[in-house]
Amino acid sequence: MSINESAENYLETILVLSRKLPVVRSVDIAAEMNFKKSSISVAMKNLREKGLISVSDAGFITLTESGKEIADMIFERHTFLCNWLTSMGIDPKTAEEDACHMEHVISPESFAAIKKYVSEH
Repeated sequence: MSINESAENYLETILVLSRKLPVVRSVDIAAEMNFKKSSISVAMKNLREKGLISVSDAGFITLTESGKEIADMIFERHTFLCNWLTSMGIDPKTAEEDACHMEHVISPESFAAIKKYVSEH
């Protein structure tokens, strides 16, 4: 399934929040991403329609299996790329911002090759 960068960011944010909060709600996502709750509501509707999240009657948001796969992939890329850039002397704030962009556009082949190269050197 092909989804856009914005959707990937929402899924990654839900994953990160689910690791530190007992439940994830729209208001938590809005606070984390510094977005208006109305924007989050539209995005959550789109993610729900694509089968990437489920929302309980109480408003608790969880990733579906396919949503979690995408979120895990994006989070792994983000973490790896940010650490790699920082290890090369890039300022942590810049590394964080660059990793945020790179994680969405790098091909699986290139990412695997970079991971392999870094682990061998």
